[in-house]
Amino acid sequence: MPTPPATPPATLLTIDTDHGRVHVDPVGLRLGELLVTDEGAELEVVGLDPLRFEPAPEEDEDWGE
Repeated sequence: MPTPPATPPATLLTIDTDHGRVHVDPVGLRLGELLVTDEGAELEVVGLDPLRFEPAPEEDEDWGE
């Protein structure tokens, strides 16, 4: 049985933001995706070209009500 071709490794970029650094694979990013910086801040991908991040909206706690 032939071996499937190897998937090339992802190219990660390190991007400095106002909220810390994020390490991303620009090919796999999608709008609305959430990322966590090295300082623990959650950022949302709001633009792909150019690549832009904004602080993720805080969600209300869901107590199952």
